[in-house]
Amino acid sequence: MRRPLPLVLAIALCGISTAAAAPAGAFATNRYRNLFLEAGHPQKEISAKIQAAFQQLFHGDPETQTVYYAAGQNANGPLAYLSDINNHDVRSEGMSYGMMIAVQMDKKAEFDALWNWSKTYMYQSSVAHPSYGFFSWSMKVDGTPNSESPAPDGEEYWAMALYFASGRWGNSKGIYDYHAEADRLLDAMKNRIIIDGPTIGGAETGGPEFHPEHKMVRFTPNLRRPDHTDPSYHLPAFYELWARWGPEADRPFWAAAAQVSRHFFQNVTHPGTALAPNYANYDGTPVPGPGGKNENFGADAWRTAANWAVDWSWWAADPRERELSDKLQAFFESQGMDVYGSMYALDGKPLGGSHSTALVATNAVASLAATNHERAAKFVEALWKAEIPSGRYRYYDGMWYLMGLLHSSGEFRIWPPK
Repeated sequence: MRRPLPLVLAIALCGISTAAAAPAGAFATNRYRNLFLEAGHPQKEISAKIQAAFQQLFHGDPETQTVYYAAGQNANGPLAYLSDINNHDVRSEGMSYGMMIAVQMDKKAEFDALWNWSKTYMYQSSVAHPSYGFFSWSMKVDGTPNSESPAPDGEEYWAMALYFASGRWGNSKGIYDYHAEADRLLDAMKNRIIIDGPTIGGAETGGPEFHPEHKMVRFTPNLRRPDHTDPSYHLPAFYELWARWGPEADRPFWAAAAQVSRHFFQNVTHPGTALAPNYANYDGTPVPGPGGKNENFGADAWRTAANWAVDWSWWAADPRERELSDKLQAFFESQGMDVYGSMYALDGKPLGGSHSTALVATNAVASLAATNHERAAKFVEALWKAEIPSGRYRYYDGMWYLMGLLHSSGEFRIWPPK
């Protein structure tokens, strides 16, 4: 790993101006690359592939295909949850991913049902609870919690999906006033006061989900646990939008957070492979853990490349993100396009793991920032050829397969809120 510069100095030295570079990105141009179309696939086939994936993963066979399940209704309307089949639970990550997919695909009924279940069962409404204002990260499918602690990537995707829903469909009343719900959640993510109290897993001291000085997302806001970050939780493409749409007093914070995360990508990735660890300290050094799980490249870290590539696609603010995509794709090409594993030491030493559809998808999304178009096209084609995930591991593979299709087709878009 490279020795990190002090963060403020490094940002100043790189001389990157978000405002100056932004006109090249999709936010300013409203032009989104369709990598499948660039590769010669007809638009009709691209649209059919995306719709088929949604149909199977949201409305397919309940035993082997779908991850989306209707769950009755309450006073707010229909309820539905999205399940991690392998772990037999409902996760904030999956619920918020499902809502993001639904808004991008104009599926309002599914969006509202997932949001209703989230607010009904996962949301902590007690002002005395350490997770007040946030959502439990893991639930049983009957709506009882496995844990009452939040995982901030869920809140990030929920907030962004709600702003997009406001833009795509407009706002209604109660929990379906999407803009107001997004504002409240975003305010809590940054400003929630510290609350100490009991949870089903023991006493916790809960704080805001973003570190106020480092301006980075936390792995957990439970301050009784070691305080660090998760590289795959860094979403500067979202932060730039919150700097324009979020509560006005906090907009400078989100603008700074976007710059901080862009530089963090440079510190946290290996200089040769561009692989990131699952968990990292705020200076970018890996967090050690049992069996090497935390400090190596694994399932959490797969998403990091997609995050920097989408940031480049939307904002074109930091050309170093292009270098990261080039390094990452060169590494995986060297491992064999159809056979590369899913777990590595940061220097590229293979640690096992099967060839994963989710990693195929995130590596394809990395093509949005790559400069070697011939090599990038191989990763796009690998996603195109991948089958819709089914069976035991269809949750994580399926969510990223579908989000990968949306990003790679230019159908994952910015919807300014109303």
